[in-house]
Amino acid sequence: MTMKPERPEAAIFDLDGTLFQAETLMIPAYYAAFDHMRREGDYSQDTPPVERLLGGLGMVLSDIWERILPGESVELHHRANDLLLRYQKELLDQGEGLLYPGVAEVLERLREKGARLFIASNGMEHYVKSVAKAKGIDHYFEGLYSAGEFNTPSKVELVRLLMLTEGVSGGWMVGDRSSDVEAGRGNGLRVMGCRYAEFGQASELEGADAVISDIRQLPDYLL
Repeated sequence: MTMKPERPEAAIFDLDGTLFQAETLMIPAYYAAFDHMRREGDYSQDTPPVERLLGGLGMVLSDIWERILPGESVELHHRANDLLLRYQKELLDQGEGLLYPGVAEVLERLREKGARLFIASNGMEHYVKSVAKAKGIDHYFEGLYSAGEFNTPSKVELVRLLMLTEGVSGGWMVGDRSSDVEAGRGNGLRVMGCRYAEFGQASELEGADAVISDIRQLPDYLL
């Protein structure tokens, strides 16, 4: 789709599957968490397919764990999530996890052109802030908003809160999941769909104003 919109006031980014290759951190942490639970005796079955985790990225946390461990207790969901976060932090501290190629350069260029930049993620507060800091991109953003910090039931509500708090009246929502499309549409933003993550379905981006296959294409649309 070819278009040249007005230069945006703000760009609100999803994190996983948009800026950060979540699978490079989550997959090893996921297997480590289940190994840990088996050692503790909290869980005795085989590790659920990791595709359940990757396919659930972008959902709120409770829905992700119900997808991974359907019918299991909330306590087990919480324990699994705590361990996942623990091993993700350890791996981040060891330098693991990758941004998509060109992310820092794109953010730098957008900032230079005067765009206000934010992150809005359905992830946990510590995860979102730790990834942004560890990968050296936190300073590009005026705010890092997460469902885990603000306890929002949907990304529509999280982005609404962000816009109200930060005084944002317009711009773009940039993300790879249907929740990003809904968040943009529900708050009067244009939507840039990102179709380069290894998880998610192409149909999730229906309704986006434009779709890119590489984050480095973003300035061609926004600037």
